[in-house]
Amino acid sequence: MLDINLSRPPAWNVLGAAWRTLEARADGSFFQSWSWVGCRAGARFADPLLLSVRRAGEVVALGLFNRQRRLPAGSRLSLNESGVAALDSIHVEHNGLLVARDAPPDVLVRALADVVRRGGRVTLSGVDAAHLAAARATGALVRERAATTASPWIDLAAVRADPGGHLALVSANSRQQIRRSLRRYAAAGPLRLHRAGALAEAQDFLAALGVLHQQTWVGRGWPGAFANPEFVAFHAELLATAWPRGEIDLLRVDAGGQVLGYLYNFVWRNRVYNYQSGFDYAAAATAHQKPGLTCHHLAAAMYAAEGLAAYDLLAGEQRYKTSLATGSAELHWVEVMPPASLPGLLHRVRAAFAGR
Repeated sequence: MLDINLSRPPAWNVLGAAWRTLEARADGSFFQSWSWVGCRAGARFADPLLLSVRRAGEVVALGLFNRQRRLPAGSRLSLNESGVAALDSIHVEHNGLLVARDAPPDVLVRALADVVRRGGRVTLSGVDAAHLAAARATGALVRERAATTASPWIDLAAVRADPGGHLALVSANSRQQIRRSLRRYAAAGPLRLHRAGALAEAQDFLAALGVLHQQTWVGRGWPGAFANPEFVAFHAELLATAWPRGEIDLLRVDAGGQVLGYLYNFVWRNRVYNYQSGFDYAAAATAHQKPGLTCHHLAAAMYAAEGLAAYDLLAGEQRYKTSLATGSAELHWVEVMPPASLPGLLHRVRAAFAGR
């Protein structure tokens, strides 16, 4: 028997302790950890609801939702995010309910069915195939909010196992581009990958990364992630909290004193998530100098040597990701709603007209 409850959460420190306890018994991603979910929770969750699933008194699943009331089509619950664009610019991926390894196999279906029944529209961002299947199995209507997105990754065990390393696992064209870029940069001096060794140095690296990131994206006509003060505030707090726990790596790559770029990575359960980067494209003397490919290739080689399992490039099918990756997962952005609700009715009407 499962006891499923959706109610106001306790104080954040109390919830954080309970979340960390379940983390130890679950296989969730970094984006399902309390380090991420609990970061600036008071600012991000204006009207929070906690989904708690217990079996024989023991918690087997948790999910934190923010409720937005009085929308044109009724209230909406957003899993592990606010539903407000400025606050959600941090872009959650590999999202989902935090579920114990020994939880009943139907816990996702039953928990989501209960949330939809009580809460109406439910937004699930960046969830895996298991959550998508569970949402469909509830009998509710499932609407895609965005196209299914690939999340490319590098198998670091395969990198270790192959005598040719990472280069042996990519296409001939990618291999040629990476090798040529390595040679061009090495001509200026030895390529070095430096890991921030103290929190203050990590903060300096993140600031320098932000400058390069903004230069690139503003130059392309976009505002850039670091233009949003909510994004900056979130990552300042996340770094201060998660870096001392060994959950964040900030890396700098240089050649002969010239900085190629910085990488901002999460390290969780033997997996590395490359969350953000900043590269000095302006300093690349030739088209064959590719700071992004070079930095990621060196980082993957380092993490492989350290025995980690995967280097996840996260959602997106940009060419550099597909060039570096050895595999890919799928992430889904969906909305789940009761068939008899106003949003459900509108969804069916639109679907009917689209099918004509």
